[in-house]
Amino acid sequence: MPYVLIIHEVESYPAWKAVFDQAAGIRKQAGEICYRLLRYDHDANRIVHFSEWTSLDSARRFFESPELVALRKRAGVKAPEFLYLQEIEQGRL
Repeated sequence: MPYVLIIHEVESYPAWKAVFDQAAGIRKQAGEICYRLLRYDHDANRIVHFSEWTSLDSARRFFESPELVALRKRAGVKAPEFLYLQEIEQGRL
């Protein structure tokens, strides 16, 4: 299964979250299947976005598109780090 892990700082979580929520339709259309949002324990503006995708190619095209670059800027994202990942194993203990 393909996944994307994004780590980034935002200027304001509530402002970023509003833009994130508004983009749900375009994320789904681009191939995002599901997501999890996490934040650093002591910094509410350090966000981790972990998502499952239909393909890594779809995810790369989406996240590297000019539309998304502009959207991130509008949302107050600072220096995002993208990791494109393939699952090799899953378990539950």
